[in-house]
Formats: sequence, structure tokens, C-alpha cells
Amino acid sequence: MSPLLSWALRIALGCLLLAMGCALVRLLRGPTAQDRVMALDSLFVSAMLAMLTLGLSYRSSTYFEAALLVSVFGFVGSTAMAKFLLRGEVIE
Repeated sequence: MSPLLSWALRIALGCLLLAMGCALVRLLRGPTAQDRVMALDSLFVSAMLAMLTLGLSYRSSTYFEAALLVSVFGFVGSTAMAKFLLRGEVIE
């Protein structure tokens, strides 16, 4: 791996960790439930991208599979929370 790619991956991972921290603050302090759902969705996307960055950095396919699982869980969780906020129940 070239030194330029190695530094770019480290910088990208640092930016993603910063984004996850900001989303976590919004998740804990969000004034409305809709803000918290959006922060949770942003947290899942940032976690998925961080896992993909680690997979590129360590040259391991296990991180890509874990990123796929995080994205599926994030989609299901966000959909369930949005449905709960709209209708008051998840399962009809």
C-alpha cells in the first residue's frame, strides 16, 4: 500500500470518528425524537463507512461483511423507529 493511500485512510477514519461523535451527541441531546432517529441513521452510516475504511486499510474481507450487517441493521432500525413515530406501533 502506498504511503499516500495509508495517510488518506487514516484521515478518512479520523473524520468518520468525528462524525460519529457528533451524531452521538445529537442522539443523546436531540430535542425531538425525529432528530434522534436521524442521528441514529447517521451513526449507522458512519459506522459502516468506518468499517469499510478499516477493511481497505487491513486488506481483510471480514470488515466488508461486518459493514454489510451494520447497514442492514441500520436500515431496519431506522425504518422501525420511523414507523413507530408515525403510527405509534411497529407491528400492525
